[in-house]
Amino acid sequence: MIGGDGYTQFGRALYELNIESICANSSQAKGRVERANLTLQDRLVKEMRLHGISTMEAANAYVPSFIADYNRRFAKPPRNDFDAHRPVREDENLDWIFTWRELRKVSHVLTLQYDKTVYLLEDSKTTRALIGKYIEVAEYPDGHIELRANGQALPYTTYDRLPVVDQGAIVENKRLGHALQVAQIMQQQRDSRRGRSAPSRAHRGNGAIPLKPCPNTKAQRQLDVRDLEQAIKSIPR
Repeated sequence: MIGGDGYTQFGRALYELNIESICANSSQAKGRVERANLTLQDRLVKEMRLHGISTMEAANAYVPSFIADYNRRFAKPPRNDFDAHRPVREDENLDWIFTWRELRKVSHVLTLQYDKTVYLLEDSKTTRALIGKYIEVAEYPDGHIELRANGQALPYTTYDRLPVVDQGAIVENKRLGHALQVAQIMQQQRDSRRGRSAPSRAHRGNGAIPLKPCPNTKAQRQLDVRDLEQAIKSIPR
């Protein structure tokens, strides 16, 4: 994804690490890139299938031996063995640099939205000064979200715009059971996809976000009174 400054997330991380990105502007360079992609997307997948690997832990344990075998067969010595890598500086926080970060504007009621979730900033002089300004929303690989302004993390609470009612809640709440059943039917008619601009969460077991909505579903804002009336009528009394 390209942000407002014209950088992709990868390009931004390189910029913050003071690393120059060199684009593959020739057909020969693009061919080398595609061959490497083919190795990772085809050869490696087939190798793991042959070894009966189906979990992330087993794959991580197998990768070093795959790299050693691949390099033994295909690697070539470099023309110059000089190591140009530099150590990480003390002021470079890699955890922060490698997060997925997007800018969001703070509303006059101290809220902002990210991936169909509303974030409410804690009311203070510091956060009131941010009204109308853009702050950074950072999503870390483990899933936790951080809102930052001027290098400081800001306290917040959330409201999920895609809440879910489970069957257990309906059974436990005898007085609200009918209302919760209606809510459950409405959520089944709702297109519950998260934003496709957000990073992949497949490594956390959430699966890929589908390209198209499920049949017979609508965006939440398109559900109206008629859908609510049909949900009410569908529940046996």
